[in-house]
Amino acid sequence: MKESLKTKKEESKMKKLLRNQAGFTLVELMIVIVIVGILAAVAVPIYQSNITKAKMSECDAALGTIRTALRVSYAENGTYPEYTGDVTTATGIDVATMDLEGRYFEPGDYTLVSSATDTTYKITCTNALLDSARSLDQDGIFTGGP
Repeated sequence: MKESLKTKKEESKMKKLLRNQAGFTLVELMIVIVIVGILAAVAVPIYQSNITKAKMSECDAALGTIRTALRVSYAENGTYPEYTGDVTTATGIDVATMDLEGRYFEPGDYTLVSSATDTTYKITCTNALLDSARSLDQDGIFTGGP
């Protein structure tokens, strides 16, 4: 009988404690919302900037791959191949389609304009993800992009 009284008293105390607990106040919730808003306002531009850098890095890496293939062709033949058009269909340079596949760009996004007579070339990456076309010339100078 005593045990049941203890249990009832403990149960009564627990119910009382649970009733006295209030939730979060409106002010506390608003402070949390303001803090989350500030964090989001800072994080979103940083995230977008990192995405832009990733796009540029992928583009630059593929342009560098094509440039290396052009240099190999020049070392073997003494001239660059005479070509204007899609890099994947160019003859005289060894660039595999899978070397140009990426998250943001497709192999068809890269074009080559090269001249065998004056040893110049320009490789261009054109895609809707870039604000303007990104190019690399025979002197290693990058132009364009976001």
